[in-house]
Amino acid sequence: MENNFLYRLDSFEGPLDLLLQLIARNKLNIYDIKLSVLIEQYLEQIEIMQRDDADIASEFLEMASRLIYLKTAKLLPKHEEYERLKDEFCGELIEYQTCRAIAEMLSKQTDGFDKFVRNQLEIELPKTYELTHDKNVIFDAYISAVGRGQRRLPPPTTAFTQIVAKKIVAVSTKIVYVMRNLFKRGPQKLSRLYRDAKSRSELVATFLAVLELCKANRISVNGDGEHAEIKLIKERKNGGV
Repeated sequence: MENNFLYRLDSFEGPLDLLLQLIARNKLNIYDIKLSVLIEQYLEQIEIMQRDDADIASEFLEMASRLIYLKTAKLLPKHEEYERLKDEFCGELIEYQTCRAIAEMLSKQTDGFDKFVRNQLEIELPKTYELTHDKNVIFDAYISAVGRGQRRLPPPTTAFTQIVAKKIVAVSTKIVYVMRNLFKRGPQKLSRLYRDAKSRSELVATFLAVLELCKANRISVNGDGEHAEIKLIKERKNGGV
């Protein structure tokens, strides 16, 4: 792992700090720096460091290369590159100078940094809802809220309309109907029993009643289709029919 050593004297710390010292010493305008004077004195400081066998941080050498390249760009026919590099360089110096001034000001504070902490403010929340929403969003939210409340209620009668609205005919009532019809009218076509049915439930009940009576040997059905006839089966008494 490489260790970055920072070269530090009592007069300056870091390359930007050294440059500000040189600018102040020569009373240069930070917005219009004379590079020839600045670069010459900066390189002299680098040589002094080397003579003193000091470990020069890479930041100092990088800044030296940057200053030399900036001076070289000034010699080009077109100065667009030089102006851009110069603006960046001056901006960094001004930014560093501002940060150093703020650090010096904060270092003089004896109460510490706690004095810059603001106590929590009591914020009074508004009592009215001030946001606006699309009408469809509000409607969906209302339906969702109402739906949650209705889950606790018993289902409405309309939910069972398809089940209980239609009359269910009992098979036992149709058994009585078939027997009375045969007692009253005698043998007849089977289709006649279904003629008076008013619903599918009544037709099914009549059909099941006929099956039950046939199973109990109370009636008999002879023939096929529309010609089928139904009649009572008389009970045998004393060996007769």
